[in-house]
Amino acid sequence: MNTATTTLTLHEGFFTRRSAFDWVFAALVVLGGAYGFARYAGYMDVYEKGILIAAVPAAIWVGWFWRPLRTLMLSVAVFSLLAIVAYQGSLERADSFFWLKYFLSSQSAILWMSVLFFMSTVFYWIGMFSPREGTSMERIGSRLAWVAVGMALIGTMVRWYESYLIGADIGHIPVSNLYEVFVLFCWLTTTFYLYFEDQYRTRSLGAFVMLVVSAAVGFLLWYTVVREAHEIQPLVPALKSWWMKLHVPANFIGYGTFSLSAMVAFAYLIKQQADERRWYKLTPLWLLGFALCFVPIAFRQRVAEAGGSYWVGYAAISSLIAAGILAGRRKIASRLPAFEVLDDVMYKSIAVGFAFFTIATVLGALWAAEAWGGYWSWDPKETWALIVWLNYAAWLHMRLMKGLRGTVSAWWALAGLAVTTFAFLGVNMFLSGLHSYGTL
Repeated sequence: MNTATTTLTLHEGFFTRRSAFDWVFAALVVLGGAYGFARYAGYMDVYEKGILIAAVPAAIWVGWFWRPLRTLMLSVAVFSLLAIVAYQGSLERADSFFWLKYFLSSQSAILWMSVLFFMSTVFYWIGMFSPREGTSMERIGSRLAWVAVGMALIGTMVRWYESYLIGADIGHIPVSNLYEVFVLFCWLTTTFYLYFEDQYRTRSLGAFVMLVVSAAVGFLLWYTVVREAHEIQPLVPALKSWWMKLHVPANFIGYGTFSLSAMVAFAYLIKQQADERRWYKLTPLWLLGFALCFVPIAFRQRVAEAGGSYWVGYAAISSLIAAGILAGRRKIASRLPAFEVLDDVMYKSIAVGFAFFTIATVLGALWAAEAWGGYWSWDPKETWALIVWLNYAAWLHMRLMKGLRGTVSAWWALAGLAVTTFAFLGVNMFLSGLHSYGTL
């Protein structure tokens, strides 16, 4: 009689796949959350306590989902705590203590972030034109981007603490004005890009994505000079709400991933038109040149406030970037991943951004009802948020229902950058309304 042997294969569970470092990370997050709750619960309302409690498992899950974030979060925590200890309860030490003055105060950390993002962009582009793929230049660009994200987060955490050193009634999460949200935009956009870089095992898109981040840094530096925007200001009454802690970050995940998708779409179109010999037909390049020069044109009346030379240099560098891409488009196209990969990154970026932008819009409506007594008032910011939402809702509908792919999809995603930029920045520049907290 034959005996049949049945082999039962048991798949590893989610928790059994966790490494020792995963569990150490989880324990540190729980301890940090418990310490924060024990020490500061008396200063929080019930909603803020709920946010802190929910943040603990969320941070653990994110760190487990994408393991590089464990190192990032722990590093940011360590250096932020070192800065807090160095202050010894006095803001005056920011100008006298070496490590605060040059590295760990919020302004120093954010300036380092700016320099590192610029350097990362340069190294990504050097790697793009290197003789061999996967060169050390691209790896350096990627590492610099990681360090820049870390410095941005350290600057954000320390700025949060500094606001409370000024006064308990002034302290707030640093997402309340254009200066603070530009920092938020830079590190969020870069972090999402680094995730896709890791998942698709390609660094060639960094050269394109870091362009939009560097453009944001350029604006941030100008805004700092003209407005002294790095100075911490008290919140206006309408912003003194726990809703801000949820609404603004969710909104900027949307802005960041929409911008990322636009730069990937730009790379897609460059790859597609690489063999076009008639330079005047390379429409994506002319759009890039216009987009990079848009800010100097828009701020032509304020150029004198920044000394004039800043935006002249900005426009000159923008022109050189466009000319360099024009001249090296065939080399660039050969380094870019397959069209299918570019299309997939575009889709996933927009899908993530749309989900968070939807959440942000709902949260904004609830916040508006609490602050102004109505869910919707057709304020310019609200109207343009709706336009952004409808634009990407239509893009996703056409992709999922009609199979939209390729050139039309890429052009649409690239055009979405103009819509998103106006909703983010243009409304503050040219329109006024209930959301005029970040006016220029």
